[in-house]
Amino acid sequence: MIYERITEELKERFREAWAVAVLTGAGVSVESGVPTFRGGGSAPVWKGLPVEKIATLEMLRTDPVTFWQWYAYRREVIEEAEPNPAHRAIAAWERHFERLTVITQNVDGLHQRAGSRNVLELHGSLWRVRCMRCGLKSEDRRVPLPEIPPHCPACGGLLRPDVVLFGEAVPEDIFSQAVAATATCDLFLVVGTSAVVYPAAALPVLAKQNRALVIEVNPEATPVTEIADVTLLGRAGEILPLLSPPENGTG
Repeated sequence: MIYERITEELKERFREAWAVAVLTGAGVSVESGVPTFRGGGSAPVWKGLPVEKIATLEMLRTDPVTFWQWYAYRREVIEEAEPNPAHRAIAAWERHFERLTVITQNVDGLHQRAGSRNVLELHGSLWRVRCMRCGLKSEDRRVPLPEIPPHCPACGGLLRPDVVLFGEAVPEDIFSQAVAATATCDLFLVVGTSAVVYPAAALPVLAKQNRALVIEVNPEATPVTEIADVTLLGRAGEILPLLSPPENGTG
């Protein structure tokens, strides 16, 4: 079925694209063994607490130990994960297209580990921390963390992961860059996300309004399916390599 939908016409449109934007979600990283902490029909819980309650600024302030135990656990899970064929296919596309922007809702850094350079992290990164007191931001890839909760090496203040917590807004500068990339692309892919959470959900619509070819790659139909020009149902790690242009850029 996948092969039937990847027509020669689609391959040609893909090959001739100049500016490409790729919106990715948790479904891409699931294929690397990263759990979807927000997915499913029931609310995810950890040690009896809903994730929506743990991953909040209020929890960080009132119970930083529990908050950081959760994020330390997430870091340990993700540290074991490796980029999968979907991550690697997207990274390889940078060698073909004039411009390629990865817009990801994931915080695991797997796109960068696969080799992608132009990545906009809508929800931040688990591998960066930010001081609640002095604002110092830095990379921190220590697993396990030597102390919980961790503290700022500069001022001793409480650190937080540089991610968007429940109730917080996506950074305006990052989303503005995502909007600019979407509005000016001629090919827009939605991969491994239902794109129902705003503001990311607005991007496929914007791409469609600006006459980009919208391709959806997901295991099942989503609200994006209604506006996508092409929907390819299946695993991203199987489908994206089939779309990849030849290395020499010719047919």
